[in-house]
Amino acid sequence: MAEDDLPAPEASVQNVLEQTDLKWIFVGGKGGVGKTTCSCMLAVLLAQVRESVLLISTDPAHNLSDAFCQKFTKSPSMVNGFGNLFAMEVDPTVESEDLEDQANGLGMGGFVSELANAIPGIDEAMSFAEMLKLVQTMDYSVIVFDTAPTGHTLRLLQFPSTLEKGLEKVMSLKNKFGGLISQVSRMFGAGDEFGEDALLGKVENIKAVIEQVNNQFRNPDMTTFICVCIPEFLSLYETERLVQELARFEIDTHNIIINQVLFQPDVSDSKLLQARVRMQQKYLDQFHELYEDFNITKLPLLPEEVRGVESLKSFSRNLTTPYVPEPATDSVDSQRIRELEAEVASLQATCKGLQSELLKLKEGC
Repeated sequence: MAEDDLPAPEASVQNVLEQTDLKWIFVGGKGGVGKTTCSCMLAVLLAQVRESVLLISTDPAHNLSDAFCQKFTKSPSMVNGFGNLFAMEVDPTVESEDLEDQANGLGMGGFVSELANAIPGIDEAMSFAEMLKLVQTMDYSVIVFDTAPTGHTLRLLQFPSTLEKGLEKVMSLKNKFGGLISQVSRMFGAGDEFGEDALLGKVENIKAVIEQVNNQFRNPDMTTFICVCIPEFLSLYETERLVQELARFEIDTHNIIINQVLFQPDVSDSKLLQARVRMQQKYLDQFHELYEDFNITKLPLLPEEVRGVESLKSFSRNLTTPYVPEPATDSVDSQRIRELEAEVASLQATCKGLQSELLKLKEGC
């Protein structure tokens, strides 16, 4: 079969729902495009086909609580109305501070600080590793990440590699300085539990988790990234940048959700909205041209916010069944204009007939 004869990818996220081996799903894109709403709707759909779903917000400006109208914390909580959907909000900054407090309690606060300075991003990476360890012990069948805007997301995806490199440096220090850690711990009166073997044992455990997660992130059967955007230039540019970076990280992505789309029958006679439709269509065409092998799902712009479980459930149908706008209905003004135009045409015909009759009468006189 020729490449041109291949069927176009389905305009939905059904392929993600049917990929039963998926363990990690990241939802990301430019700020303000509706990532949280899309990740919540995706989690709602996954809860219908998976045993257990965990939705994690890694955006410091958390919105999961607002979307579900329910308060979430850094520990998983069951979402109201579900028996298998859980959500949590993780703040990497707070988590790294917690990690440093724990290190101070062990007399190793200075070591953690020096390590953080020596390896950029290692503090956030360590907190991310702790979160991944926690998540893996809970044994959820799939985890959905509602990520921060693109720049933060790319750093998040680099964390496993960053931590792996950082831990390699720690191991090289051990080989270089031998039993120095044990000597220092004994000098401060610490027991064997804080000695070289104990510390390196913890490092090895974290390294094993990170290596496993890193391999899973690069496995397209286990991890995918869904890009969310809107049909505007800056969002198109940001999406292209994101797709290129994901390819560099060897992270699979084959789904794009285009949010806030205006459809022709929805815009009535407004010249402003008609102009907006034309502008959006230009970028929609570019999305389809650039990502012809992606599953591109379009979501309509709504007159109200999507908040609460029922609204999310209702709107999530557009992720599996392409949105089709209802046929345009005439406004009251449009109907009145047509009525008046018909009346004018009728009067013009009557007037023409009367003029013809008047002309004949004048000619007979």
